[in-house]
Amino acid sequence: MIVKLNIINIYMALTFKQRFNRKYGFPKDKSHSLKEIAKLTGYKLSNIRKIFQKGKGAFFSAGPSRPNMTPSSWAYGRVYASVSKGSKSAKIDKDLLF
Repeated sequence: MIVKLNIINIYMALTFKQRFNRKYGFPKDKSHSLKEIAKLTGYKLSNIRKIFQKGKGAFFSAGPSRPNMTPSSWAYGRVYASVSKGSKSAKIDKDLLF
């Protein structure tokens, strides 16, 4: 008896950081400074810093919902999401992304 196995590729959603890295040709998990993100995207560094600070504030207002994260990692996630077109964060922070 021959058994045919079907291998199913499970699509895992990319993080905003991974999407950013794919768009700009970096390895999937490469980290960037706020200055690098501003330079690559063309947004003002001062506005990227404001988004970062908003991310830190969101971390503290979210409570203990993310026990393995730090305020900075949450804030970087907010920055990567904000510079990604079509994300909820990009819509929220659109006043800073001009």
